[in-house]
Amino acid sequence: MFVETDETWTSDEYGRSHEGRVGVLLDDGSVPKPVYFDSASGSSGWEVSHWSVYDGAGTYQPRPKAHLLRAECSCGWTGTGHTVDWTTVGEAPFHESGLPTADRCEEDWDTHLRDVATATIPLPTALEALFQTITAAIENLAQDSPTAALKAARTLELIAQRTAYWPAHDARDQDPKRVAVDLGLSVDGTRALLARFGGRHPHG
Repeated sequence: MFVETDETWTSDEYGRSHEGRVGVLLDDGSVPKPVYFDSASGSSGWEVSHWSVYDGAGTYQPRPKAHLLRAECSCGWTGTGHTVDWTTVGEAPFHESGLPTADRCEEDWDTHLRDVATATIPLPTALEALFQTITAAIENLAQDSPTAALKAARTLELIAQRTAYWPAHDARDQDPKRVAVDLGLSVDGTRALLARFGGRHPHG
């Protein structure tokens, strides 16, 4: 049996610590189970939990029908539920008619990420400005010499490894949840980051 995964949203800044998706609620407030589809041969099948399969269709075994769509994040956050207006669907398949509602869920998740960013520890203004200047300089350099731009990026990578080593060790002595909030990551994501910069196994 195959399992089809949902479409998800991620950001470069937070990765899988804040991975978003469209969640479904039925009219009784419950979360539906994945929908099973038989293969053409009948020898195997696959389960799908993408929001668009919850359209109530099916003759012998009707699929669950979505009542609300809402944004969900891997951190546990859930957004406001948006009612699916089945009266305006007509003959259009749900993956088309429900797309505007699904888009609203992604907008809610975008707002959630902004809240996550606001809760992180702020950087000094001068350092933020310096990062922007360096980014622009490397992007301009890439237009003239891609290899020079790569060398510059590699230099930044080495600087990060050298300067983050002791902070990564010191951060292990702090409350893991507090450090995670400061970085905008999950606790597991924070452990992985500290291990990478501190030269240790994530669970060491």
